[in-house]
Amino acid sequence: MMHWLKHPRAAVVGHDLVMVLVAWLSANWLQNQIHAGSTEVAIFSLGTILVLTMQGLVFWYMGLYRGLWRFASFLDLLNIIKASSLGGLIVALGFLVSGYSIPAIASTLIAYPLILFLVLGIPRMLYRIWKDNRMGVNFSGGKRTLIIGAGHSGALLVRELRHRGGFNVLGLLDDNQKLTGARIHGLPVLGEIEHLETISQGLNIELVIIAIPSANNHQMQRIVAICEKSEIKFMTLPTLQDFGNNATRIDEIKPVIIDDLLGREPVMLNWESIRSGLSSKRVLITGGGGSIGAELCRQIARLNPVELIVVDHSEFNLYQIDNELGNDYQDLVYACVLGDICDPATAEKVVSEYRPDMIFHAAAYKHLPILQNQIREAYRNNVLGTVRMSQAADRHGVGTFVLISTDKAVNPTNIMGATKRVAEIYCQNMDAHSETRFITVRFGNVLNSNGSVVPLFKEQIRKGGPVTVTHPEISRYFMTISEASQLIMQAAVLGQGSEIYVLDMGEPVKITYLAEQLIRLAGKEPGRDIHIIYTGLRPGEKLFEELFHEHEPYKKTSHEKIYLARHRKTAWPALQTVMRESEIAVKRYDTQSLYNTLVELVPELDRSSAPMSEKVVSINRSQKVSK
Repeated sequence: MMHWLKHPRAAVVGHDLVMVLVAWLSANWLQNQIHAGSTEVAIFSLGTILVLTMQGLVFWYMGLYRGLWRFASFLDLLNIIKASSLGGLIVALGFLVSGYSIPAIASTLIAYPLILFLVLGIPRMLYRIWKDNRMGVNFSGGKRTLIIGAGHSGALLVRELRHRGGFNVLGLLDDNQKLTGARIHGLPVLGEIEHLETISQGLNIELVIIAIPSANNHQMQRIVAICEKSEIKFMTLPTLQDFGNNATRIDEIKPVIIDDLLGREPVMLNWESIRSGLSSKRVLITGGGGSIGAELCRQIARLNPVELIVVDHSEFNLYQIDNELGNDYQDLVYACVLGDICDPATAEKVVSEYRPDMIFHAAAYKHLPILQNQIREAYRNNVLGTVRMSQAADRHGVGTFVLISTDKAVNPTNIMGATKRVAEIYCQNMDAHSETRFITVRFGNVLNSNGSVVPLFKEQIRKGGPVTVTHPEISRYFMTISEASQLIMQAAVLGQGSEIYVLDMGEPVKITYLAEQLIRLAGKEPGRDIHIIYTGLRPGEKLFEELFHEHEPYKKTSHEKIYLARHRKTAWPALQTVMRESEIAVKRYDTQSLYNTLVELVPELDRSSAPMSEKVVSINRSQKVSK
């Protein structure tokens, strides 16, 4: 008995039963005023106990105690009307069965549900108004809104929208069937998500907000497809990654973007190991103004490094990240260096002057079609730039050097992939001849990175189309910039040296699907408003990418999203000789020699990937030899 009295709803149940007694006695008093001297229903008779019992069961059955007074709504008042009416009907039947004369107590049975509704509804609404006034809730009208997701985030969002104003939230949807009919802060869970179209039509819904930050890509794709079918504007909360794995910040509602559809389950990082590995360290980031480099700057800036050194050869990119770091991280000690890491003087100066503990080498050329006919620049930047920085790191005792690579380095069919594979080879073998730990991190495409397919498609859609896709079956691995950067940091503190860490990219995504979703997210219909045309594979382009070479057996690491590939050793003296010869070839602009070097170091390079000029030279040479 005492345990039940401690229940949080016990006071509400007690209040309602007292109000039942008040309503019944008041109805009896009215009966006596209308029919003077009537004593058909005694005040403390068995009938009164019958009313309390039956009405209490009706209250429980109708779910009056699922919600809280703090969030009492007009839907709750409607529920009270139903409960009072049903209770009055059952009470009438009960008295009829008990042998009471119904005509004699008709006034009581009519007045009772009306009085009961008033004494139950008025206190609830007065308490709601009083409580909300104390908390400053905005009662102004707004868009008729449904929330998808009746979990913790959905409940927090209901409260946030009430305080913010401008939203008339009418209910929630959730695939958990057990929640249907329940109330979240006074709002009903109206059904499952697949019923959105029917429910929204009945309630004239103007806006749907998806409140499931933990949803994976398949769940988000399904929900968005349902929203698109309903033809109602929809938005979403940031993902758990945007929250920093903390879903208590329900202060931003944003349009659904392609990251939400192609992102994966939230990455659980060992932030303690990352923090201990990066805080109180002096960190240098090359290519720090690019997509990955800039995000690494943001992530590391939060970890309290001793100093952050940002190097980039693009004046505009450096200006942007300099401005952002200065505004957002005012306690951060940092330096921005404009310079080309392919220049030996720049590499030597920046490493010798700042003496970093860690270097994240993100500087690279990556645009595949352009580099396909720019062997000299691709090799100079992606290979020799890596050599310069790694040698400077070795000379000046840098603790860790992290090379950021790409899945295009695996069985490359293009010049860009081959140059990144040579950079991998050099760092892996450099590790055995240096006190510096050399670690390689390899991953696929990054959504919304500079020069990637997503900004291109968005621009084409903005102009009215068409959207150009090279092949109907072409697919790529994708991850968000934030996820890639965080996993790079995690790999950096995992490695002991010479490792190739490969990030789990999830399932590959067809580029056609990506284009269709971007068109739909822009409020257009693929094939009707915006057309997709196929232009054919470009030189050096694969239908699909790979993350591991067949001679790179891999295994799991302590982190479920990071794999370890076994690297292939190369004779160090021969590698050094090749690097010296290729430096000479770069100075002479000898693209044929550089192509031959790529083929020598990366024998799996598809020979058909050679630029046309190099093919012609090769044919001419072979003809001379045959003569």
